[in-house]
Amino acid sequence: MNIVAAVADWFAQPQHWQGPAGIWARLAEHVYYSGLALALSALLAVPLGLLTGHTGRGGFLAISLANFARALPTIGVLTLVVLGLGLGVVPVLVALVALAVPPILVNTYEGVRGVDPRLKDAAAGMGMRGGEVLWRVEVPLAMPLILLGLRTAAIQVVATATIAAYVGIGGLGRFIVDGQRQQLIEQILGGSVLVVALALAVTALFALLRRLVVAKGLRVPPTGAAR
Repeated sequence: MNIVAAVADWFAQPQHWQGPAGIWARLAEHVYYSGLALALSALLAVPLGLLTGHTGRGGFLAISLANFARALPTIGVLTLVVLGLGLGVVPVLVALVALAVPPILVNTYEGVRGVDPRLKDAAAGMGMRGGEVLWRVEVPLAMPLILLGLRTAAIQVVATATIAAYVGIGGLGRFIVDGQRQQLIEQILGGSVLVVALALAVTALFALLRRLVVAKGLRVPPTGAAR
């Protein structure tokens, strides 16, 4: 049996879809870890990016710290946190948040800072205050870059959340880790296919979100953003 047929046969077996160790349960766990990590990252990075981008203060420090965090190896961060806190969900979330914050922060900052100053001056001339300029002018114009940062972070988190399996947590990574231990190549490839499919679904979701929240005239390929 060739490898493609073996992977197809693995997916075709009903027992692989059922129970707490089945595909649906592992997918739900993976989405939960990924979604929680992305939400925490957005809560940290988006307000900081908006603040530094709008005021122009602290931007260099924030971006420098984000770039430093981007250079950290995720598995290394996970190992250090596990050594400090032990096994569990927290070490995984810390590692994933450290991975997701930089693209969100950089893109949010660059998006707000890149708004044409003449538009902000015009808004101020119409009587808008600082907060109104931010939310009614800067954020809508920066939204393409903000969404790009969120999409980049989401895809990276989905792909990297497989590390949860290495510290005894569930998710789609269990198929890969358990398949390696049992030398089941069809299970390893099946788990990898599921992770890729989930990443593609996330990409499609953000494409739809972009069409819904970004003005048509702003739907152009962004430049100078963190990808």
